[in-house]
Amino acid sequence: MSEQHVPFRQFIVKVHGRCNLACRYCYLYEGPDDTWRGRPAAASPEVLDRTADRIAEHARVHGLTALSLILHGGEPLLAGADTLGRFTALVRDRAPAGCTVRAVVQTNATLLTEKRLAILARHRVGVGISLDGGLPAHNARRVDHAGRPSWPAAARGARLVADRFPQAYAGILAVVDVTQDPVRTYESLLALRPPALDLLLPHGNWSAPPPHRDSAATVYGDWLCAVFDRWWEAGRRETRVRLFEECVALLLGLPAISETLGLAPFDAVVVETDGSIEQVDSLKSAYEGAARTGLDVFRHGFDEALEHPGVAARQAGAAALAGQCRACPLLPVCGGGHYAHRYRAGHGFRNPSVYCADLQRFIRHVAARLAATTTATAATTATATTTAIAVSASPEGGTP
Repeated sequence: MSEQHVPFRQFIVKVHGRCNLACRYCYLYEGPDDTWRGRPAAASPEVLDRTADRIAEHARVHGLTALSLILHGGEPLLAGADTLGRFTALVRDRAPAGCTVRAVVQTNATLLTEKRLAILARHRVGVGISLDGGLPAHNARRVDHAGRPSWPAAARGARLVADRFPQAYAGILAVVDVTQDPVRTYESLLALRPPALDLLLPHGNWSAPPPHRDSAATVYGDWLCAVFDRWWEAGRRETRVRLFEECVALLLGLPAISETLGLAPFDAVVVETDGSIEQVDSLKSAYEGAARTGLDVFRHGFDEALEHPGVAARQAGAAALAGQCRACPLLPVCGGGHYAHRYRAGHGFRNPSVYCADLQRFIRHVAARLAATTTATAATTATATTTAIAVSASPEGGTP
């Protein structure tokens, strides 16, 4: 294995490959890649057993002291809470001594019940919830296969976790909808008491732009800035917002690992229901087969996936970026943006993000707020302040 490769530390396992919802914006089931149709609906015991072996093997070879096990889908609870618990226990049992396994199930919350949550809690499986806001209007696109709204069941599930199993509550993942008021959306999510919040930009690229994108405006950047100001000015940390905390950390020269920001090598890998080893699902928003590696857990170890050109590109830092990204003063913070958002048909992924202007708007705004705060409060932060001021004052870069 090449010295530049970083071992995988996030193992995303598709325990179930179907979903009980039919969200209207779903890139996985409604996008250009339909390879899911040819795969089993659920991972077999043999696939899960072999996957546990491969995860333990990778952890042992690389001396990992911690790893993340993300139980995913589709809707993973369709596989049953007992299956999720047994698989998690299998991974923990086989992981080398001294390696902590942090397990989380990412669910739409509609199938959460007290019994299922008790099983997950017993197996120390955290619960991450996918919602687009804390009000019915925010989730109007999240419907079931008959077109019925998922919000009533999802809201019940989210509140049940917050009320009865707060120790298992991992947080909420929300896709940004710029047609909704940013502050109201954020505050409605706060009402569900998540310990952490992920704000994700909708998957899109230069050939299939995200909804409502305007080349003459920064609607997504403006939306994020409005939420950032509400979060920043709260006077206390009401919840962790990963995008905001990582942006601040990168501006201060601290390490941060994110798909959206920074140059840190990406360290996640996916196992599909048939045992195929793939790159992350977001690539499937680009074209059919974009996530494929040709590997599987029965014949290959995860080290072989590290050698795949797509994985290598995501671990190559600035070397994998377009020339104008490498020349941009925001590079250490932006990192070129999310890899899937750089795609352009016929030109691959060596392009700036389709959200380039929005990311510039957001990062400069955060830098300016950070610079003003640190200047006013502590002379000892002079170095960080100078960096933030320089970024906030740097000239605008172009987009293709």
